[in-house]
Amino acid sequence: MESSSLILKFALSVMLLVPSILSFSQESGNDNLAKDWKKMHQSKTQALKEFNDAKFGMFIHWGAYSMPAGVWKGEKIKGLGEWVMYHAQIPREEYKKMCSRFNPVKFNAEEWVKAAKMAGMKYIVAMPKHHDGFAMYDSKVTDYDIMDATPFGRDPMEELYKACKKYGIRFSIYYSHATDWMDGGDAGVADYLASHPDEKEKSKSDKWVKWPSNLWNPAPVNFTEYLEKKSKPQMQELLHKFPGMQEIWYDVPKRMTKEQSFEFYKLVYDIQPGCLINSRVGNDFGDFWVPGDNKIPESGEAKDLYWETPGTLNNTWGYKSYDVDWKSAAELIFWITEITSKGGNYLLNVGPTGEGVFPEESLQQLKEIGDWMSLNGESVYGTTKWSVNHEGPTSLTVKSTEDRAKNGFTREFSPEDFWFSAKDNCIYVTSLKWPETKEILIKSITQLSEDERKEIQSVQMLGCRKKISWEMKNEGLRVSLPSCKPNPNGYVLKICVK
Repeated sequence: MESSSLILKFALSVMLLVPSILSFSQESGNDNLAKDWKKMHQSKTQALKEFNDAKFGMFIHWGAYSMPAGVWKGEKIKGLGEWVMYHAQIPREEYKKMCSRFNPVKFNAEEWVKAAKMAGMKYIVAMPKHHDGFAMYDSKVTDYDIMDATPFGRDPMEELYKACKKYGIRFSIYYSHATDWMDGGDAGVADYLASHPDEKEKSKSDKWVKWPSNLWNPAPVNFTEYLEKKSKPQMQELLHKFPGMQEIWYDVPKRMTKEQSFEFYKLVYDIQPGCLINSRVGNDFGDFWVPGDNKIPESGEAKDLYWETPGTLNNTWGYKSYDVDWKSAAELIFWITEITSKGGNYLLNVGPTGEGVFPEESLQQLKEIGDWMSLNGESVYGTTKWSVNHEGPTSLTVKSTEDRAKNGFTREFSPEDFWFSAKDNCIYVTSLKWPETKEILIKSITQLSEDERKEIQSVQMLGCRKKISWEMKNEGLRVSLPSCKPNPNGYVLKICVK
């Protein structure tokens, strides 16, 4: 078979992303919003491909909440570090006073960007505003920002943007558009219950109806006022301030109407038409899907969607001084490999301290990932999923941050476990465990037709120049591994077809 036909089998028959791009926004009757969204979304074909080719990025959860580090008035507060205001139910004025002491004097944007580059990351999603409403940039919309409310006197988002430009890393932002515990009123609870009277009784016993609103000390504004006077204006100034962004990471659109979500999608499109928007803009108006925090979709669940899984280095996002359940390099490399084999992107989070530095444990994790990626990144960047994503006895599912925190990561990989990705006329086969013997059998290569098997031209190990002996048999591809071991966390074979 000609190589062009083989490429078609690898890439197009398995990952038909471009024609449909996304399918989670459905038109209903004469839904003009859905039609308008579809036109804008379909103009982003190239941007989506570049996003998917990048595969691996850094999320950064950093704000004034990093200063208490999960402790309030001497008490360890349960929940995520960046949610300390919510879980401790801190009054707004009291939280403001804490923010006024925020002075991350050790912050160095270039060091952060170089750490991302060391790990093999291609883009950064920084955080101008989380749910606490505190702006980590010089905002003209409010004085509740790092320039006006703290002694720091610098704009860390602008410094990160410039550092990303300098080192060739794409810059993006996270912005909590619908939830703001300082200025967002009740986050739309009253409006929602008024239009859903059947939920009123349920809200008395079910906390999730009102989650995650500030109902202990809400700002005296309604939800629409917040959206029009703070959320939209801040998004507009961020889009003008940082041109050329890869993506916007919205979050928690729980009670937003379809019209409101569409407005936040179109707001970005009107200023940066090539900038991608995640599914958490709400109401199915996204360019790519977010399966869930620390969640890898099951095989077939993502269908033909572009998607990105956000993950953590421990069990929190914002810095929490007593969360020491750090993921091992082996586990993190599994996440990269599994997500790549299913065609997605991995957005791995770092939670800097209140002083503005990455925890030492995080830096060590990034270094070990970088060591692996420097050898094997070819099997990640620019690849698509192949006809099989995994073969072998190990079956791993992680459903959420809470699931990972509760159950840990205890499964052992087998030398018979292989993950697959494809690029051009090559298949990449990743193993996360070295076998005791040199001989391995890759059964899934039998997915190729008989003619295609005859066209296998070479088998090599990434990071090793020694020649490999191999033979295509009826039961699979038999490979005799070389003596060199480029990395302790397994190896990648590159199988190329003529």
